[in-house]
Amino acid sequence: MNQQEGLSVEPVDGYRRASHLFWACVTLLGALGFFLVGISSYLGWDITPLLPSQQIHFVPQGVVMSFYGIAGIFFSFYLWCTISRNVGSGDDRYDRQAGVITMSRWGFPGDSRRIHNRVPIENVKAIRMEFLEGIYPRSVVSMRLEGQQSIPLTRPSEYQTLLDTERRAAEPARFLGVPIEGFDRRERE
Repeated sequence: MNQQEGLSVEPVDGYRRASHLFWACVTLLGALGFFLVGISSYLGWDITPLLPSQQIHFVPQGVVMSFYGIAGIFFSFYLWCTISRNVGSGDDRYDRQAGVITMSRWGFPGDSRRIHNRVPIENVKAIRMEFLEGIYPRSVVSMRLEGQQSIPLTRPSEYQTLLDTERRAAEPARFLGVPIEGFDRRERE
């Protein structure tokens, strides 16, 4: 968190991460493999020697593989678009002098590509930490507002250790002068 006199700015990572790049590459390569095997079964000869298709009949296996390949290519295109646009990136600005918290994010292309959410500081009652147990445990830090729903400060899919969660909750709570509501442990629904 970058802090100046009365202003604190915390950058938020978007979709451009190493894990997302990995899955976009894996999805593209797998989809291309399915598509090439499906087309090879239709043509009756192998387009690529790495993916033999002599044992695959075009109807029904080749048709299904071609369909999965095309669907995977479209899904991979979506992943690459979100990575190239860095959807979800932005920053959280805590401005004590103006009395406002501004959360800015980049969204998908369109009229509302830049998303801004402004919250008066006096509406913030606490910073809340929550831990969801289960097969894939995760922690969520959110800002509890008076008379409104909580606004998450971390992504639900973002895995954090207990120390990271405490740090992520302590910095805005200290800067805003609000209490931290402790861990609520519950099973995921």
